[in-house]
Amino acid sequence: MRAAAKRYGRKGLIGAAFLIALMALGDLLFPPPIHRGEAYSPLAVDREGHWLHAFTTPEGRWRFAADLDDIDPVFVERLLAVEDKRYYRHAGVDVAALARASLDAVRTGRIRSGASTITMQTVRLLEPRPRTIPSKLIEIVRAAQIERRLSKREILELYLTLAPYGGNLEGVRAASLAYFGKEPARLTDAEQALLIALPQAPETRRPDRSVKRATDARAKILTKLAASGALTPERAREAQSAPLVSERIPFPRTAYHATRRLVQSANLNEGVLKTSLDLAIQHEAERLVSAHAAKAQDGATASLLVIANDTREVRASVGSSGVTAPGGWIDLTRAVRSPGSTLKPLIYALAFEDGLVGPDTVIDDMPRAFGDYAPENFDRTFRGEVRVKDALQHSLNLPAVSLLDRLGAPRFAALIKSTGAPLRNAARADKQPGLALALGGVGMTAQDLGVLYAALANGGEAHPLQWTSAATAAGDGRRLFSQENAARITQILKDGPALAGRAPSALSTSAPRVAFKTGTSYGYRDAWAAGYNDDYTVIAWVGR
Repeated sequence: MRAAAKRYGRKGLIGAAFLIALMALGDLLFPPPIHRGEAYSPLAVDREGHWLHAFTTPEGRWRFAADLDDIDPVFVERLLAVEDKRYYRHAGVDVAALARASLDAVRTGRIRSGASTITMQTVRLLEPRPRTIPSKLIEIVRAAQIERRLSKREILELYLTLAPYGGNLEGVRAASLAYFGKEPARLTDAEQALLIALPQAPETRRPDRSVKRATDARAKILTKLAASGALTPERAREAQSAPLVSERIPFPRTAYHATRRLVQSANLNEGVLKTSLDLAIQHEAERLVSAHAAKAQDGATASLLVIANDTREVRASVGSSGVTAPGGWIDLTRAVRSPGSTLKPLIYALAFEDGLVGPDTVIDDMPRAFGDYAPENFDRTFRGEVRVKDALQHSLNLPAVSLLDRLGAPRFAALIKSTGAPLRNAARADKQPGLALALGGVGMTAQDLGVLYAALANGGEAHPLQWTSAATAAGDGRRLFSQENAARITQILKDGPALAGRAPSALSTSAPRVAFKTGTSYGYRDAWAAGYNDDYTVIAWVGR
């Protein structure tokens, strides 16, 4: 008997060990798909962390990671009081609640309460299934798997990231922002009750679809909270009378073009991208562009680029006058356009480098042909002998073309290309650049010009533009001109004629000293203004 008992005992132990090993193997081979809850809406923020623009997940949903440190702790307590009172005492399945629900279902012949814990609800959010008994059994197994892998805090954060709140809103943060216009760090009693009620029936209780149903659902939660002692009856009655939002609040869409490109280029499928943009400067830049475009005629639009000189970080990038404007989805800071006369300061700077001329050198502004190319000045008049600085300040064409002829157009083009700014030739890709380069006979972008003018602002050294706070300028940069000659060009541009309607800066000690150059392309298709002071470089474009 003892031998038989030992034999059967050994078999039982072996069987139990085999069963445990089989369950462990199944757990390893079929883990819960926790990773599905880690795909968030990409979010671009400015250099200080302020929200610029978010984008939906590939499935078109708004979903942001929930962090309990950033969520009202009172809301979390009340959520658990309603949904899972013994959350911190069970291992994924509330056995007592499950037994009670099962007995109730046997007595009535139908399921009246699900007894699903927060962990089991999280399982359903990760793997949606029909509400059947086999599905419930799978949820129980999956809940145990999740509890072994994640802490209670992590499970709760996962639930609050995935919980549905109506439409394409998922997670408490997306819901709080869309319905209340604020983060869920500080919620009123009424707001908390609505956010607890919505996941139970998100489509029928959406306040933007049915204010009455949302109000009724909120009232039921407030009654439950008052009955459980989580809320005083007086505060519950006061919260029931609070007004309810009837429509969603749009998420911010600042710096649409830049943030979209940066998120895509960074392959950012989740998380937060910290850009170099400055929210305040970006807002003002967008306002200025929109206001200017509203006054323009014949469908003209505009773009604007603001660069911090010391770091080459882009502080504002406005790709168009608005996403809803005709063609507004196109990022015109990256559009290839004729730069007009904006390259002239660089021609003069290179001529200074070679010692061909100086600011006070007298140069001819007389009719002249260069082969079959006979440029004219913008006003179709000639001024005879002029000083170089006057020729640049008044953007005379003949002196600039003459200097480029002496320097060599291919050499000047190579200098520009060395900064990483490709020169696009509309006629033929392999065509050598000609003298028309001085007057805009080449394709460039506002971002290309930003690199060049920021180089003038920084003593003649060019660096790539930086778009994220984590980026650093590559290498030591490319020196185009000496600091002395860059300073000469800067002084000439600062002393130029004042713009129409503006007094010369020399007459006012408070007026900013700005070095600037304008440019207009053939047929008036492009109008440019490129300028800089000690702090910023700004590139503005207006055209069609």
